Amino acid sequence: MKIRTRIFFCYLLISTVCLYYPTDWVLDTIRTRYLEGVEDPLVDHANTLATAVGMEMTKGQFVPEKWAAAFEQIYQRSLSAQIYQLMKEQVDIRIYITDARGIVVFDSLDPTIVGEDYSKWRDVRLTLDGQYGARTTRDSEDDNESSVLYVAAPIVVKGKIAGVLTVGKPTTNITWFVKNARFQIMAVAALALLAAILFSYLVSNWITRPIKRLTDYAIAIRDGSRPDFPQLDKSEIGEMGEAFKDMQEALEGRKYVEQYIQNLTHEIKSPLSAIRGAAELLEEPMDEAQRTRFLGNIHRESLRIQKVIDRMLELSALENRQKLLKVENVSIKALVKMVMESMEESFRRKQLEIETILPEDIKIIGDAFLLHQALANLVQNAVDFSPEKGRIMIRVELEGSNFVRVFVTDDGPGLAEFARDRIFEKFFSLQRPDTGQKSTGLGLNFVRQIALLHHGDVRLENRPEGGVEAMLKLAKHTPLLKGRIKYEPSQAGAS
Repeated sequence: MKIRTRIFFCYLLISTVCLYYPTDWVLDTIRTRYLEGVEDPLVDHANTLATAVGMEMTKGQFVPEKWAAAFEQIYQRSLSAQIYQLMKEQVDIRIYITDARGIVVFDSLDPTIVGEDYSKWRDVRLTLDGQYGARTTRDSEDDNESSVLYVAAPIVVKGKIAGVLTVGKPTTNITWFVKNARFQIMAVAALALLAAILFSYLVSNWITRPIKRLTDYAIAIRDGSRPDFPQLDKSEIGEMGEAFKDMQEALEGRKYVEQYIQNLTHEIKSPLSAIRGAAELLEEPMDEAQRTRFLGNIHRESLRIQKVIDRMLELSALENRQKLLKVENVSIKALVKMVMESMEESFRRKQLEIETILPEDIKIIGDAFLLHQALANLVQNAVDFSPEKGRIMIRVELEGSNFVRVFVTDDGPGLAEFARDRIFEKFFSLQRPDTGQKSTGLGLNFVRQIALLHHGDVRLENRPEGGVEAMLKLAKHTPLLKGRIKYEPSQAGAS
């Protein structure tokens, strides 16, 4: 699992747990909070009415029938009270009165229960004992929403408890309020969870973005690109990136030196052996023709060593360069024309037919000198492997709005299968068909380094009809400008 995914799920888990328990507690206790809010005014109502009844009993004026008539009118009243989202249309309060023994003497809803013994009910029993009496009882055992909250108050006559007045309030409206509140709370909790998911995703991306940049940087280096060091924050990730960069530079430098020493030693061993052998033979008596031939061998092999060293110095300078040092507007049409003119003698010597397809005067921003060398190397390769009176075509085309592709094709023998994956290796070279000689094996690697500096690529592929097609891909915009184009190495060829 990626670290970004781990961070995301950790943040999400923490947010969910921290949100779940408060929400669950609120949902579990919300009904109790509503009941508390209703019970408080019921206590006031019960004590107010109990005082009024007590005063009537003291004067001998308590008449249950008068109270029954009053409540009958009360229940017949039509209400239209808009309590937030609840429309209340009738009075639903209930009152019953018991004497000092707990026998019902009045009930506002059901006169038939007058005479029943309520002394065992919690509200009556506790109130007669001088305590606070309240209870919640279902009107129907099978209906959870039929609960009625009862609150009692003592009826005091001449300083003694003469009975109990209980006020009952159905919890139907409370249940409605609770359901509505639960829905709203759960909706808010769901929105909070969605926000937590979004913020967890954003935070995980924000934390891991420097790691992703560092990973892309490492992958680009592995693929042979020359990316700019990514912008990292000043956290531990930034310190790790700097350490990674220093380690990479140290390892590359050590490997670079070892590889160049091995390659240089390998390449100059053969010409040095030839020079030493010729020099030893020159110490012996020989005719002038032989002497001239051996001196020519020495001169030719020394030039070969010089050429290898010069090319390696040029290639080394390119490989250690992270960006172009000088850029300018370069016309591709003018570039092709200059390369063609510089190689006119080579074309004439092999009687080659040259064709160019330049659809428009495309301009890119880059190093004109390096681009000339890169294109000249590709064209020289095509000349070397083309047969007498062969045909070379140079074609330029756009790739989207960011890249230019220059194709150089020939009708030579093509690449051997064993050479396709090694064609860009240093010092790897194939024999030229007409001379049997090999080059330094540094030309195509030189071209590849120039392409990378221009945020492009180079590849060589066999053509179905015979010969080789070399493709030089170049970014139209200089890497020195902001908004560096992402390098994507080609899957074809030997990159």
